[in-house]
Amino acid sequence: MSGDDETQEQTVADDLVVTKYKMGAEIANQALKAVVGAATAGVSVLSLCEKGDAYIMAETGKIFKKEKDMKKGIAFPTCVSVNNCVCHHSPLKSDPDIILKDGDLVKIDLGVHVDGFISNVAHSFVVGVTKENPLTGRKADVIKAAHLCAEAALRLVKPGNQNSQVTEAWNKIAKSFKCSPIEGMLSHQLKQHVIDGEKTIIQNPTDQQKKDHEKAEFEVHEVYAVDVLISTGEGKAKDGGQRTTVYKRDPNKVYGLKMKTSRTFFSEMERRFDTMPFTLRAFEDEGKARLGVVECAKHELLQPFNVLHEKEGEVVAQFKFTVLLMANGPLRITNSLFEPELYKSEHEVEDPELKALLQSSASRKTQKKKKKKASKTVESATGQAMETEAAE
Repeated sequence: MSGDDETQEQTVADDLVVTKYKMGAEIANQALKAVVGAATAGVSVLSLCEKGDAYIMAETGKIFKKEKDMKKGIAFPTCVSVNNCVCHHSPLKSDPDIILKDGDLVKIDLGVHVDGFISNVAHSFVVGVTKENPLTGRKADVIKAAHLCAEAALRLVKPGNQNSQVTEAWNKIAKSFKCSPIEGMLSHQLKQHVIDGEKTIIQNPTDQQKKDHEKAEFEVHEVYAVDVLISTGEGKAKDGGQRTTVYKRDPNKVYGLKMKTSRTFFSEMERRFDTMPFTLRAFEDEGKARLGVVECAKHELLQPFNVLHEKEGEVVAQFKFTVLLMANGPLRITNSLFEPELYKSEHEVEDPELKALLQSSASRKTQKKKKKKASKTVESATGQAMETEAAE
């Protein structure tokens, strides 16, 4: 907590804050389900991105209606990255579209916020795989590895543990499946209106990154978006020069924009998205947005989320969840849709310590009693009953 904040920082020590997180998480979980359900062979990636974003906007529009000034909506635009595309692929209508086919490994990544409290989620699956015909081979290996990395993190991201413990576990798990975590990718602490908080967990750091990356200890009442990206290849992600469509405002940068188009674009962006990541697709006139963003990005008023790729022929799997470090244990609020019976790998985790960790229970104690009381507080605060169970 920095002392220079004029307002006291709101944390999950407050029931209402937990409720806002859970409401956002419930919408994120349902949006993910809707997009995954629609992602079949023959469907366009653009249509899936539009579907996810439209769902989030519609559902966040239904809550806290009386609070006219409360910001809520998309905290990370729906991205659908296929096969060796690592992340941030959220095409515009004017971009070449990708049509899904059976056998594609698809990663869906999205985020929702309610009053600036962010719930992020990402899921990976292979198109056309069924329980009758489960998948084997490298795509199954990488999905299984990424899933187990997420499960390990759920058990390691808790008060008193260090971020480096998670990094080490991820390296070992990926290795046992002959895969590699994507180098240098970060999972961030979340705070109100901040998607990239200062505490981070790094994946597969280079020697230089190891030196530079700050060691941190997880503390009670913190929130993290734990993001796992595993590759069948070496884990080196490069910007292949594909158009960047996702950006976020850097609140520390100031610059007087010269072009009228840039100024119009920037003021609409600030009004609608503030410091949250957004996609240029969200602007009515896509052409003007594409033009307006150039000057903003050049002078670093906006940070780009570049579309990254692993080597052609490799595939990358991603799982992301949001976890609240509550006093009585970590609470995962966004859920994976992983179905273990769909993916069969010949590899498994050999390390006895990690094996024991993965077999240990991740459930929390004594939450039922508190919940009844909390949901009462919530009902009076939000004017609506809350499905607290749904996010568990």
